[in-house]
Amino acid sequence: MPDTLAALDAPASQAEASILDEIRAGLAASQKTLPAKLFYDAAGCALFNRITQLPEYYVTRAEMALLAAHAADIMSSTPEDAVLVEYGAADESKSLPLIEAAGRISTYVPIDIAPSALEALAGRMRHARPRLELVPIVADFLRPIVLPEPLRQKPRLGYFPGSTIGNFEPDTALRFLRLARDTLASPERETQFIVGIDLRKDESVLLPAYDDAQGITAAFNRNILRHVNALAGGNLDPDAFAHEARWNPEAGRIEMHLRSLHDQVAQVAGARVLFLAGETIHTENSYKHNAGSFAALASRAGWRTSVSWTDPAGQFGMFRLVC
Repeated sequence: MPDTLAALDAPASQAEASILDEIRAGLAASQKTLPAKLFYDAAGCALFNRITQLPEYYVTRAEMALLAAHAADIMSSTPEDAVLVEYGAADESKSLPLIEAAGRISTYVPIDIAPSALEALAGRMRHARPRLELVPIVADFLRPIVLPEPLRQKPRLGYFPGSTIGNFEPDTALRFLRLARDTLASPERETQFIVGIDLRKDESVLLPAYDDAQGITAAFNRNILRHVNALAGGNLDPDAFAHEARWNPEAGRIEMHLRSLHDQVAQVAGARVLFLAGETIHTENSYKHNAGSFAALASRAGWRTSVSWTDPAGQFGMFRLVC
């Protein structure tokens, strides 16, 4: 199978129309919103990579410590000649410990919505792992994905690291888990799916991770407006919005907002959008789960929790789901 980027999403014209509709609808709502997937243009991916290295951002350190300690155990039940399907693969850093742990992965399928990130990943992996078959897929994984036929003949291991599932509303998380089951499940053998979860913890730890002292998260949040301008012919002024991170204890989530610093009017996707001073655009949620709530969610999607692992501080968890 060729090591080339495969686009399995909707045709470009349909995808562009769909995202413009999402932008218009979100900015017309009483609580203005933008889809969080728009964070990840090339600049957004670079900013997020910087966020993962910040002292306040515990998530990546906890996850990498867990992988270092348990990668062999995580991979212990993976069959030979398996396909590793990673969702949201902006880079390969979290898959490499699994690929290296057991020597059972013959094909790596990174799936992401950002073509530039996948192209860079593919270049690095072809150089570092020339014998590993590489099948990058450009796709929105909240839509159905059918793997190429040769891959459907091999055992498949799904992987969703980084606690990205926490960015989904509960109904969307359920839909994603069902879509992943449709993509990964095999009638011939048990299928496994490794999912990373940011566990619930004190607000004093959570809030600084989303509002760092260097302002990198603020720049990441405001960059979504630049991406919207590029996609939708808009004239939103990122400097006219302030970054806000909030803990919502009732919903169990961190919320990211952009607060308008003054009354302003913008043109976006052919529509006139009024912002009052203090009004916000809700750009992202990050739900924090516990083991029981996540297992219940996975069960509703047709998965059974086989085993889980946590880092020594109990900040991050990885769950092996099977079906």
